[in-house]
Amino acid sequence: MTSEKTDALVIRQVDFSETSRVITFFTREFGKVALLAKGARRVKGPFESALDLLASCQIVFLRKSSGSLGILTEARLRERFHNTGREMQRLYGGYYVAELLDGLTEEFDPHPELYDRARQALHRLDDVSAEPSLAIVLFELALLREIGHMPNFEECLVCHRPTDGRAPYAFWVAQGGILCRSCQQQEYKHNRLKLETVHLLRELAQPDAIEPAHLEPSTIREMGCVTTAAVAHYLGRKPRTLRYLQKPK
Repeated sequence: MTSEKTDALVIRQVDFSETSRVITFFTREFGKVALLAKGARRVKGPFESALDLLASCQIVFLRKSSGSLGILTEARLRERFHNTGREMQRLYGGYYVAELLDGLTEEFDPHPELYDRARQALHRLDDVSAEPSLAIVLFELALLREIGHMPNFEECLVCHRPTDGRAPYAFWVAQGGILCRSCQQQEYKHNRLKLETVHLLRELAQPDAIEPAHLEPSTIREMGCVTTAAVAHYLGRKPRTLRYLQKPK
């Protein structure tokens, strides 16, 4: 067995026995890792509060070569996600980030940039002055880019004309791209996107994009309809936490 040390986010917890849990981490160096935390269910366990959901910590674990569960040997709390109960949309936003990391990444497939973006999203959700819906959209875009499924916002999927003025546009979920006004069929009439929204998505899809500090709520909603639909498509289902996160229209 090899001993490894890394920074990590707690994204899932499952009871394993009367005293232990299986903790799934999203780590900076190793990607998603599920580890057996012996004694984690005890009131005075060896890990204290370092294994709370969404906690940022430094962990040491024994990595087994047989494909079986590794063993968590040490977890030191670095930072806690504080937004627990102050505002439900922010709380469930954090759970949503954890669900997507768990569902759309593979074990021992590192994405250090995505790890940094996940922590950034949690910081935004913890900041009462930041718009939580925008934090989620920005994280969804970072996730889609990192897993190689960023939609094509550059041109219409059918006629290949650049997205520069044939609005309103529509998002074709199954094909991962945009349809211009001329190429849309009747079923897209309730799924319209302003030119401004498409341009913003195109800009924010770039890894070095300058992230806006403020956008109109209607624009964030339009962007979110696209990013969340894309995420759900590649996940193969609607995220479970989505119903708690979405505001009624």
